[in-house]
Amino acid sequence: MITFIFSIVILVLGYLLYGKLVEKVFMADAKRPTPATQKEDGVDYVPLSGWRIFLIQFLNIAGLGPIFGAIMGIFFGPSAFLWIVFGTIFAGGVHDYLSGMMSVRKGGASLPEIVGSELGMGVRQFMRVLSLVLLVLLTTTFMSGPAALLHGLVDSVSFQIWLLVIFGYYMLATLLPIDKLIGQFYPVFGAVLLFMGVGIMVVMLGWHGSEIPELTDGLQNRQTNGLPLFPMMFVSIACGAISGFHGTQSPLMARCITNERQGRWIFYGAMVAEGILALIWAAAAGTFFADPEQGLYGIDGLQAFAAEHRGENIAALVVDRVSRSWLGVVGGILAIIGVIAAPITSGDTALRSARLIVADFLHLEQKTIWKRLVISVPLFGAVFGMTFVNFDIVWRYFSWTNQTLAVFTLWAGTVFLFKNGVETGKMKRGWLMSIIPALFMTMVSVSYIFIAPEGFHLQPDLRWIGYMAASVVTVALLFLFAVWAKRYSRRKPLETYY
Repeated sequence: MITFIFSIVILVLGYLLYGKLVEKVFMADAKRPTPATQKEDGVDYVPLSGWRIFLIQFLNIAGLGPIFGAIMGIFFGPSAFLWIVFGTIFAGGVHDYLSGMMSVRKGGASLPEIVGSELGMGVRQFMRVLSLVLLVLLTTTFMSGPAALLHGLVDSVSFQIWLLVIFGYYMLATLLPIDKLIGQFYPVFGAVLLFMGVGIMVVMLGWHGSEIPELTDGLQNRQTNGLPLFPMMFVSIACGAISGFHGTQSPLMARCITNERQGRWIFYGAMVAEGILALIWAAAAGTFFADPEQGLYGIDGLQAFAAEHRGENIAALVVDRVSRSWLGVVGGILAIIGVIAAPITSGDTALRSARLIVADFLHLEQKTIWKRLVISVPLFGAVFGMTFVNFDIVWRYFSWTNQTLAVFTLWAGTVFLFKNGVETGKMKRGWLMSIIPALFMTMVSVSYIFIAPEGFHLQPDLRWIGYMAASVVTVALLFLFAVWAKRYSRRKPLETYY
């Protein structure tokens, strides 16, 4: 219990202290006009109230990731708590804030345009492809997962029918003005999701607190499938610590905020809220299956449960068992609905983000409905076609693509902050807060390619090759940045930048 409570406290302090520092380094300006006020079109550029934007951003990013990812992450042991806490504060919060606020400064541009403007045309083209692949994979995942859960609740309606219902909703959410559907329903979904998290936490602390895994249990890898803690845990727990998907969502809200000072609690704050949600589910999964009478404590009980249900969706089973047992029938149903609402409210905005990425690339305005349809119909076809692909395969490649996207966003943020420091003469070392997580996540993403089963799947005695390759790539990128930074700093400073 001590580890869990301290983790919550550190996350809150991280928002109050480090989040404030990130805002200061970025030099947010309350007087600067925002895209919502300069480009209002009634469809995507729509001024919204701060609390509504926060809820939309939170639900955009809080899909299955912070729940399912955290559950799968705790299999590695209490070290998962450390990654959720410090990943959220020093990586995920920085990533989400920079992706959102850079978009604000660049007129509400989508992620590929943001990254490309800092890292060059070649990277821009790569990011366009990578972002669309990620969003199609994620939309497919966030159709299949909720459809399966809904079929479990109402088995008289087939999985295929639920899939079509969710798909129909996604089509409407992609095409309609953001304040007509998404802006109206998200507060309701948010209330359910918050009920789920708070309810699980209250029961866990009140009746099962002593069984929550502690850091004193050891930081060794507790995973039994033979996969190493690094980099596997850092990809398993993506949305609960840092996620490239968030960078595709932040520009949606960058087109709606009316004051740059809202950015800290909308972008950084939503990431901290998601980190807390991930902590709750990691702790619950590591606690619920403890059975002292059988000699099973904490994570050992979870491992035993997973062994009994090998081949099934363990994370979904954990959510079902924990919710129904701890919250009763009504609470359990509401909690399951919360888990269903979370991915649905990420899937719809993922598809909307894909539309806007293509629109930015083609320079096609989106105020006219037929121009939205020209882009959306092919995307609808791609997503529907992917539903026939095995869910596990889609999820695996989504996880790696997700973290790779975060790497590029962090490097773009580093370049942006460095330029800003040089041109304004202020916060000249501010870029350190983004380059450190950029280097770390580069190591994670490259080594994952070599070690993961869906990659080269190097055997334990050959994994050093993957780590060596990741180290070489990371050092090479650091060297290239240092060379570029030295040349750029020799430029004659301008009066202002951006």
